[in-house]
Order: sequence, then C-alpha cells, then structure tokens
Amino acid sequence: MNETPKANAGRPSIARRFFRWLFLIVGAVATFTAGQFLYLRLAENSEPDEEIPYTVVNLIAIAFCLWLLSPFIRRIISWLTPLVALERRFFRWLFTWQGIRRTLTGLAILATLAAIFYTEEDWRGKRAWENCKRDLEAKGEDLNWSDYIPAPVPDDQNFFTASPKIALRFVKARNDAEAEKAKQVGIQYFGSETNPFPVFDNTKTKSKPLVVAEVKILLPGSTTPELKKDSLFLKLNDPAARSEGGDFIQNKIGRSFMGCAGFKFSEFQLSNLPPAQIFVGADSAPSIGDLKNLIPPDTATNIGHLQIEATIDRSIFQIELTGVHITAAADYLKWSDQFESDFDEIREALKRPYAIIPGDYSKPYESPIPNFIAVRGLAQTLAQRAQCDLMLGQPNKALQELTLLHDMRHLLEAAPTGKPMFLVSAMINVAVTGLYVDTIADGFQKHAWQEPQFAALQKQLADINLTPFVFDSLHEESAAICRTAQIAWIPNLFDRTIHATWTTRIAWFFWPSGWTYQNLVNVAVLEQKPLEGFDLSHDTIAPHKFDEVSRDLDKFFNHYTPYRILAAIAIPNFSKAEQVAAHNQTMVNEAQIVCALERYHLAHGEYPETLDMLMPQFMDKIPHDLIGGQPLHYRRTDGGKFLLYSVGWNETDDGGLDVSTQNKNGGTDFTKGDWIWKN
Repeated sequence: MNETPKANAGRPSIARRFFRWLFLIVGAVATFTAGQFLYLRLAENSEPDEEIPYTVVNLIAIAFCLWLLSPFIRRIISWLTPLVALERRFFRWLFTWQGIRRTLTGLAILATLAAIFYTEEDWRGKRAWENCKRDLEAKGEDLNWSDYIPAPVPDDQNFFTASPKIALRFVKARNDAEAEKAKQVGIQYFGSETNPFPVFDNTKTKSKPLVVAEVKILLPGSTTPELKKDSLFLKLNDPAARSEGGDFIQNKIGRSFMGCAGFKFSEFQLSNLPPAQIFVGADSAPSIGDLKNLIPPDTATNIGHLQIEATIDRSIFQIELTGVHITAAADYLKWSDQFESDFDEIREALKRPYAIIPGDYSKPYESPIPNFIAVRGLAQTLAQRAQCDLMLGQPNKALQELTLLHDMRHLLEAAPTGKPMFLVSAMINVAVTGLYVDTIADGFQKHAWQEPQFAALQKQLADINLTPFVFDSLHEESAAICRTAQIAWIPNLFDRTIHATWTTRIAWFFWPSGWTYQNLVNVAVLEQKPLEGFDLSHDTIAPHKFDEVSRDLDKFFNHYTPYRILAAIAIPNFSKAEQVAAHNQTMVNEAQIVCALERYHLAHGEYPETLDMLMPQFMDKIPHDLIGGQPLHYRRTDGGKFLLYSVGWNETDDGGLDVSTQNKNGGTDFTKGDWIWKN
C-alpha cells in the first residue's frame, strides 16, 4: 500500500508534462519561423511585416535553444569555474588605485596613438587632395562644383515653369505627395486599371478563337462559285496552293509589329474581322491533315497560332487563330488621343529657350533632376503612335509625333548652357534618341516615308550630336562626386548606394576624413581617363582607348585598399555608356544619309554610286564615321538596294557584317562586327 506513492513521487504531474510538451512544440515552431525570418533578411533582403510578432518569435526561439543547450552550457560553466576565480582576482586588482592608474595610463596612450593616426591620415589625405586639384586645374580641369550650378533663368522663358502640370510631370518628385500628384498627370503609355487601352485577347483557356476563314470543299461535280474580293479558290494537289493560301491568310490577318514598350499592334481590328472564304477543289474528301498542308506553319506566328477545325457540315472547315493578345493600331491611336491636349502643351513649352529646373544645386545628390520615368513614358507613347500611323499609311501624322519626340530631348540637355549635365540625363537622352531613330528606321522598312518627310527628318537628324553631352556628363561627374563626398556624412551617403548595415555604419563612424580625400584623388584622376577617348574637335571617338581604360580600372579596383572603396562605388560603368552613345549617334548619322539617299532615289530612280554624289543638292556635308573619323562605308547592292555601315566598336572593317547579339541581360553587344543600316 505504501509503495505506490513512492513510485509516483518522481514522476512529474500531468500539467507539468503538458506544459513541457507545449513548450517543445511552440519552441520548435518559433525556431523554424525565426529561421525563415533570418533567411528573408539575409537571402532576399526583405523585412518582416510586423516588428512585434517578429521580436516575440525570436525571444521564444532563443529561450527554446538555450533550454536545449542547457546541459552543454552547464558543462562549459563547470570547465570555466577556475577562470571565474581568476576573473574575480583581476577585477579586485582593476579597481584598486594601482589598477585604475595603469588602466587610465593605457587608455591615454591608446587615445594618443589614435589621435596621431587620425591627424597623420587626415593631413596626408588633405595634402594629396590639394596637390591633385592643383595639378588637374593646371591642365584646365575644373573640380569646383559651384562652377556647374546653372544661373537662374526667367520663368516665362523656361520650359519647366511653363505650367504647374509641366513642373509636376517632368521634375522628379521630392516627396510622396508630389509623386502622387505627378502620377495623376502622367502620360501612361501602357494604360492603367482605370484607363486601359483596348486589347484583343483570346489567350485564356475558355476564350473563343478568332475565325479567320471558312474553308469549303468542292468535290467533283460541284459548281465553282463566283469569287469575291475576300475569297480564294485553291486546288488541293496544286503545288502553288500552299504559298497562295499562306499569303491569302497573312493578308487577311494583316501586318503587325512589336511596339517599343513591348506591346503588339495589328494593322486591322481583329475583333471585327469577318471570315474570308476559301474554296478547295479536291478529288475526294480531304482530312484536316491534308488541309493543314495548305497553310505554311510560319503564317501569322507573330500574332498567334493558326489551326484548322472541322464543323458539323463535313464539307466545311474553319481556320482559327488562337493565342492572340494584340491591340489594333487604330484603337491605340484613338485611345491615346486623350493626351493630345497634353502633347500640345508640351510642344508650346518646348518653344522656350531654357530648360533649367529651378532649385538648390549646392548639394549634387539633392539637385533637382528631370522625372525620367515621365520622359520615358512620353517618348514611348509618341514612338508607338508614330509606328501605328506608319502602319496605317499616315506618314504626316507620324512625322508630327516624331517631331515632338525629337524636340523633347531639349528638356534633357539643360539648354542653353548644358549645366549641370548628369550622366543619367545624358544617357536618357541617348536612349530617347535611339528610340527616335529606330522609329524612323521602321518607316523606312515599311516604305512609308515620302519626300516631304525625308527632308524634314534629315534636318532634324542633322541637329543631333550626343557625344558632347556624354563628354560633359563624365567631365562633371567627378566634380559632383567629390563635392558629395566632402559634404555628406559617409553612412548617409552609402545608404543611397549600397544600403549600409549597422556594422558598416559603425565602420564608417571611425572612418578618417583623410581616407575620404585619398578616395577623392582616385575619383578625380580616374574620371579623367575616359575623356581621353573623345576628340570633340574632330567629332570622333577612339574605342581602343576606352577599352584600355576599362581594363586599367579593373586592375586598379582588384587591389583593395581603404583609399579605393569610395572610388569603386562612385565611378560608373562608363564603358557601356560610351558604347551605346557611340552606336546611337552613328545610327543618327547613317539615318541622315539614308534620308538623302532616298531623296536621290526618288529624283533619279536609283541610288547614287558614291555618297559624294549627294552633295550639294541633297546634303551639304556627308557625316563621317564617328569611329576613327574615316568616311562611312557605302556601296550599291543587288536588287536595287545599298549597304551603309560604320566599322563599329572593334574599329575593323568586317565588310558590312552585322554580328550584334543580345547578351544575357537583354542588351545588345555592340563590340562585335560593323554597325550597319538595315534596309
């Protein structure tokens, strides 16, 4: 009778066992959740939605892990017991007068050494920076940021003060309130949830396919019907039936193109497309496989997928188009006509001679800059409208859109002084110009332009010269970086670039100012090197110099020192910028020549034998090759065409070989082959 209580005395109660298991389960879940939080923070650089649950979960996980490790912790404590006694004796000594005096003496020596270190590094850095500035100024370089700050201009002559809407739309917002207002007046070329442009879409599973044509089988003895405009008669065994059927279907569906913003546009409104009639003469009833042979597999692949389906009537089949997601050119023009008043306001504002954003430029990193998203939206809207106009055979309207696209570059060039010219502004200008030239080339490929448009476009193209703006932006970049590093607190500065963590913030807190000056020396010197590849007096660039500088910079930054950290982060990838700028300017020069070639062709019925024959009637001066300064390569080819090209970035005449390819990031590799005009 007395043994049972003794047996149960060592066992924990039911409540205690319940809470122990509950703690095990909750602790395990909390540890797993804390691990997920840690993964999100480190691997995906994201933060938890709520701070309080995140903290509670971490505390539970820590308590759980400590409980699991408690046996090991007790074992370690037992090992460290002798050290605890030693620690007690040390602290007793430390808080004696003798210990305090020696500790203070050591700290004083350490502080003195730190002061000497900081003083010496600051002096060396400041001295190196002053010597660098003096040497560069002796060569004509200007690192004084105040010299690049634009003077105030009259509001009634400034593009950016033409109206409140202009300012909101084209000046980058300084806060969330301005950003919201700018969004409301923005030109949304892609549409929005509240203002979408019409899209014909039958890509979804249950979408109804588009019936392009109805195929009727005519067996022997059947009467051949009278063919109308939208009908075709084919013989099933005729070798020519395949090509005739493919051409007929393609013409029925119409042309299409991919817009600059990634949207597809069609020549016709496919949603209202009436089915065509195809009559097929056959000796016996054909199968669907036989009829598929009448349509080439590559027909309309840029729009959707063609398929042939049977109907209830065995003599009638349907050619259907599926997987279509496209907008009719006419529909897009009608939708974007809502922005016509905005276009007119921008045209009027661009007549003003100045394009200077009012504001404080004393801090380069806080200087007002254009709203590049709005600029891109406007440029892509205009380019897509021009492409749609060209598709519908309206070259005059397309020219009107392109003229505004050409003129809007004015707001990126900080007219009339070009100061300050930030690298990002110069490269957006390069991108807008590339879009402008690509749209012109699209008109050439569609054979849509005529003499009046050729002459107008040729005049616009002659006004474009991108290289001075890119040169100035690289030239001013060093002054902006140096001024920024001098006046900005280092942790705040790096938050704008690399999102500094608390550990790096502590490191920057102890960063000597002399190291900043040493970095400025490297920035100022290295930023001058790319300028050696420009020859503005002869309007040429030397790619081999840019490539040499790029290799030297890679070697320079591979050797890590504190004097190079800021420079490695601040100096941009100028090599790619120069390649794109050189390519787009070359395309501008070639487009200008092509306009003159087409005008010559209209006048004489053929292209000239040499480019010199264009002068003086069609051109005053033939642009030379930006790469090296030699004449652009030109020759007539078979079929009444021509070949026009630059030697390209490799500075080698590859005979007009175009081997430009898309890299893994979606960009074009301009370093290989020639830069040809595709016609």
